[in-house]
Amino acid sequence: MNEKTLEKLKILADAAKYDVSCASSGTSHGSAKGGVGTAAGWGICHSFTADGRCVSLFKIMLTNHCVYDCAYCVNRRSNDVRRTAFTPDELAELTIEFYRRNYIEGLFLSSGIIRNPDYTMEQMLRVVKLLRELHRFNGYIHLKSIPGASQELIAQAGVLADRMSVNLEIPSEQNLKILAPEKNYESMFAPMRFIQQGMLESAEDRKRLRSAPRFVPAGQSTQLIIGATPDSDRQILSLASKLYKRPTFKRVYYSGYIPVNTSDSRLPVLSTAPLVRENRLYQADWLMRFYGFRDDEIVDDAQPDLDLEIDPKMAWALRHPEHFPIDVNTAPYEMILRVPGVGVKSATLIVASRRYGRLTSAQLKKMGVVMKRAQYFIVCRELPMNTVNELRPEYVRSIFVEKPKRKGEDSLQLKIEWG
Repeated sequence: MNEKTLEKLKILADAAKYDVSCASSGTSHGSAKGGVGTAAGWGICHSFTADGRCVSLFKIMLTNHCVYDCAYCVNRRSNDVRRTAFTPDELAELTIEFYRRNYIEGLFLSSGIIRNPDYTMEQMLRVVKLLRELHRFNGYIHLKSIPGASQELIAQAGVLADRMSVNLEIPSEQNLKILAPEKNYESMFAPMRFIQQGMLESAEDRKRLRSAPRFVPAGQSTQLIIGATPDSDRQILSLASKLYKRPTFKRVYYSGYIPVNTSDSRLPVLSTAPLVRENRLYQADWLMRFYGFRDDEIVDDAQPDLDLEIDPKMAWALRHPEHFPIDVNTAPYEMILRVPGVGVKSATLIVASRRYGRLTSAQLKKMGVVMKRAQYFIVCRELPMNTVNELRPEYVRSIFVEKPKRKGEDSLQLKIEWG
């Protein structure tokens, strides 16, 4: 690698670090004869998959030049930052060389907007075509879809990429117009709808002909920036819930706003990114996707923001002590899932095991139930502990409040002063 390429790599890899919407579960190219790489069974990104594996991704921007001036973006056109760009040939060659050296397992490609959306999308598509057709790369590719790009370009990209994403960025269009007046929700939702239609049509085609090309087989994702606007967790989770109702939508990623443009009066004054809030949103998101919670059960108009001191599942249980305690030997699966300390796997084991006899607390521990949390919300054969109703929710909450490690470390960092 020559010095010029290395310098470009440093700049554009650093510029790409703010995009967290990358994951790769749900796709498989297998290993084609004469090709290199495979997406089979592996996620691509410096992230953790659902089974705990850490996977690697070449996460890069084609360029950090941008015609837009979004308040929250480090690459906005008014910022005085070093600008550079890869050519499609340079980036394709660099990706395949990294793969051959076993540095990466795939590519996550995004870009600033150069000239116009169509030109940018054409350049990104050129990179993917070179990898798939010239280098015969069969590994995972996550490609950002550029809002405003033509459907023809998105259609070509969808056949070559495993996952595509369009970042909504701001949870409400009203605040998006304030921070990014050159953008609008329609330009973002239009490619989402087109990708969804392409995926549904592809699924139907493959029912008739197994050799029909797959279109975006790993689905869609998006990213929401948290803390750059006064949007509540209620608004954020409501939007996420609507997205998850789309049949082809896989993930919403939450990114705590990193104060990169501190002189912009449209942005809040933060000492650091709201990481605790970001974590609570991921936990709430997990409840919606795997535990059967509705968004309006987790947060509502009376309590529009998540409790930062306890996790959302515990918070819901303490707000609704009338549902507890439940008998794990007779309660339905859906209700067992709502017990703090009980996960999907352990709830499944409970339902399967109780057919052979009444369960004890020792057996529940072996199934993975976190008894120090669950004991206040369940009854079983010999469990002697007082439950949430005898001890009162306020007392149980005080047991599980997560104390900051140092004075003011978490709670004070999350205080926001709006300009």
